Amino acid sequence: MKNIIAELQWRGLVHDIMPGTEEQLLKEMTATYIGFDPTSDSLHIGSLVPIILLVHLGHFGHKPIALVGGATGMIGDPSGKSDERNLLDEATLNHNVAGIKKVLSRFLDFNSTEKNAPILVNNYDWMKTFTFIDFAREVGKRITVNYMMAKDSVKKRLTGDGEGMSFTEFTYQLIQGYDFYHLHKHYNCLLQMGGSDQWGNITTGTELVRRMNHDGAKAYAMTCPLITKADGSKFGKSEGGNIWLDADKTSVYKFYQFWLNTTDVDAEKYIKIFTFLDETLIDSLIKEHQVVPHLRILQRKLAEVVTAFVHSKEDLEKAIEASNILFGNTSADGLKQLDETTFLEVFEGVSQAEVSLNDIEKGIDIVTVLNEKTGFMKSNGEARRALTANSISVNKEKVTEEFILSAKDLINNQFVLLQSGKKNYFVIRVV
Repeated sequence: MKNIIAELQWRGLVHDIMPGTEEQLLKEMTATYIGFDPTSDSLHIGSLVPIILLVHLGHFGHKPIALVGGATGMIGDPSGKSDERNLLDEATLNHNVAGIKKVLSRFLDFNSTEKNAPILVNNYDWMKTFTFIDFAREVGKRITVNYMMAKDSVKKRLTGDGEGMSFTEFTYQLIQGYDFYHLHKHYNCLLQMGGSDQWGNITTGTELVRRMNHDGAKAYAMTCPLITKADGSKFGKSEGGNIWLDADKTSVYKFYQFWLNTTDVDAEKYIKIFTFLDETLIDSLIKEHQVVPHLRILQRKLAEVVTAFVHSKEDLEKAIEASNILFGNTSADGLKQLDETTFLEVFEGVSQAEVSLNDIEKGIDIVTVLNEKTGFMKSNGEARRALTANSISVNKEKVTEEFILSAKDLINNQFVLLQSGKKNYFVIRVV
């Protein structure tokens, strides 16, 4: 087996690792699981790290198991939380579980016939028939309260300023630990991975595997760092909130822009974490970027690779086309290819005016459009001077004073883009 731990270490993806883990992964194909909480019906880019870990496992010949927490989602993981989570109702939870399964299926082929084919499981399937008495006897008996209270996720809640921790959340680590035991028993799963905030829950699982078996069963643990920005702010958020992996929650254009706008320091770190480019290529990209940082070579490569991985090459091309619009590197045809959401995002914050469809269908001379109908120009005289100077464009094409705006010029049957000079834009919204 190739050394996956060495690969993950140079990428900055190893935080804590239990002794013996690397040796186990070098010895044989190892079933390894990572859990995903169904707190939403999609996953945001913070979840890209565990997804990428599962993909790496497959590349290195190991067997990835993605677990969706249909049962644990009913309780809520206290790790990293200062207050009790709101409990989700069953209908919402089922909807979220289905959404997460759909997202994970884009990255892992659960229908593969390969020996190390990925597996998708839902812990509700084995927890739904587990009675409280049976759980208390079979699982609760194995782990002491002292052991559970020593975990950071518990200590912080008990010593913090919040309302403490309910018995429901206190039991979370036992239920997650039982997941590891179940997967160990039924799939010979020997390793659990997760974020560094999961170390306590994961090691509880390794203890349960050992204590619920009588034959010296092996179980291992590894966590990756929680990703942050260089300035210490939370990774994965923009001004509009989370950056999601579904285009209906975060458009491909916004997704692409998020990576394109990372700082140099972050781009050097992220290109190792979020891409599968090899070490030699990444090192050369970093060196090239350092020579000409204004070209943003790292950011462009990062944005391209991650966008194609999460969405598609076709979506990437559309996002690049949309990005080029602001720099004048597109045609009227390219502009008209934009869907409404992307068009509005590209020109977010640009001044707008409404013009009636009836007027557009009749046809409006460009001077009237520029002044009376939109106020883009302060007077007819200013409009004519700008037209004479050849500085006015409609949908990225230069126009003269003879131009008549009509229905054929509409983008998505509802927009017209005016431009004066290189960077002064104005959007007409047709109503």
